[in-house]
Amino acid sequence: MNVLRSDRRDHGRPRPSSGDNPTGDDARINVVDALRGTALLLILLVNVAFFRSGFAFHLVDDPADGVLDRLVAGAVELLFAMKAYLLFAFLFGYSFTLQIDSAARRGAAFGRSFRRRMAGLFAIGAVHAVLLFHGDILTTYALLGLVLLAVARIAPRTALVVAAAIVGVVAFAVGVAAVLGATLVPDQAAALAAGAQSTQALRGGIGAVVLEHLRSLPAMLGGLAVQGPLAFAAFLVGLAAGKHRMLASVPAHEHLLRRCEQVGYPVGLAGATVFAVGGGTANLTGLMVSIVTAPLLAAAYAATLLRLFTRLPRVADAVAPAGRLALTNYLGQSLGCLLVFTGVGLGLAGRTSPAQTLLIALAIFGVQVAASAWWLRRFRYGPAEWVLRAWTHRTRPAMRR
Repeated sequence: MNVLRSDRRDHGRPRPSSGDNPTGDDARINVVDALRGTALLLILLVNVAFFRSGFAFHLVDDPADGVLDRLVAGAVELLFAMKAYLLFAFLFGYSFTLQIDSAARRGAAFGRSFRRRMAGLFAIGAVHAVLLFHGDILTTYALLGLVLLAVARIAPRTALVVAAAIVGVVAFAVGVAAVLGATLVPDQAAALAAGAQSTQALRGGIGAVVLEHLRSLPAMLGGLAVQGPLAFAAFLVGLAAGKHRMLASVPAHEHLLRRCEQVGYPVGLAGATVFAVGGGTANLTGLMVSIVTAPLLAAAYAATLLRLFTRLPRVADAVAPAGRLALTNYLGQSLGCLLVFTGVGLGLAGRTSPAQTLLIALAIFGVQVAASAWWLRRFRYGPAEWVLRAWTHRTRPAMRR
């Protein structure tokens, strides 16, 4: 997921901060990393619910939740669900263009190394899905990355048209399913029983957790029928933005960013409200509305964050290290949640409220931000980034600065 950090400039020296060179290329990269770091946080705020209990996976509320609990969980659905991963996918597509440029500057063959990179990413994602989190997205990104490579020469305008068409087709298909009376939770009582069973499994040791992950994989793969195409649509939008180098100079696109906010917030929040009030992913009508409007809200978030990071470069400097180590931090978030919520560690699954769960997620991310800054002062790559890079280039990159 880019979650992979792009294969950008690696000169073996610390990069200037955006405050040191706010208009140069390093500042652009810093903004991209800061946006990716923020997307990491949003992803965690959504994913942590699947560690908190097994009910979320079965698309039903935890029976122990009160009104306030459901309001908190609903706020996360409204603000971040269906939006956070689109922001990540956009950055994957944008960083893809930076990787192509980096390979061209080095005179390297891009296609072969990128395919190796995607193979390595798929392997990491498969291990992640089995051992840490059955909601892994890395394997999907790896496969979609190969499709992106195949259409790398697509014109920016065509990429945007195709992206819109993909969103429209997926929304239409889900809408037809809703009209025909399809439902993702045909038996509420059975879903509640399955949720209780999954929660109990999460409280077990590593064997029970792995078995639960394996048992959940078929349903997760089914969910990718919607998430996968939408992620690829966001890839294409990122690809188009990257070809125009839109993040190279954020102030130059102030008008476009404001337009994204003016349209994205009212339309996106209205659609998100329908989605959240209707029951989230479990309701196909609300899901259809979210498929159409979530990209607009994600674009509004990106616009606001980019403007914020440009005006307050120190904020970007603080968050960017987490984005530079995005693959390591994505895996680290799953490991942290595993140790907090499952029987491998504290066994808090089913024992924390949604509000407490969000505080835990914020604490995990806060530790990651501080740890990322500390690490990058000493090392060039994060542990996972180093492994992926070594595999991609068949070499042992120098780790220490």
